[in-house]
Amino acid sequence: MVESTDHRALARWWATTLDWEIAYESNLESVVIPRWSAELSDSLPFHRVPPGMVFVPVEQQKSGKNRLHWDFAPHTSDDRDAEIHRLEALGATLIDVGEPEDATWTVLADPDGNEFCVLSARDE
Repeated sequence: MVESTDHRALARWWATTLDWEIAYESNLESVVIPRWSAELSDSLPFHRVPPGMVFVPVEQQKSGKNRLHWDFAPHTSDDRDAEIHRLEALGATLIDVGEPEDATWTVLADPDGNEFCVLSARDE
């Protein structure tokens, strides 16, 4: 669950960012799921249905460090820098959380300030 002062807008941002879709939206929550999971969910038992993301409204702004942090790893054949630029064009912000100079990840924040990383491909 992700709390937001504008849960609908943040759910739409993540749906666009991940190329997922809004499965449900109300004043109390917005649910985002992978596009392919909608096709499978009717044919799978509940415990096999892929997870989604739920966004709920709150009045207070985000403060402090995230309690949940997503790391995204583009496929090794993808252009990682192009992915970071795409995320910035959608409204993500590059942020500095004190990562080392030789970090193999880049930290960004979504429009609500929730940090997430785009990882580099590893040779190992």
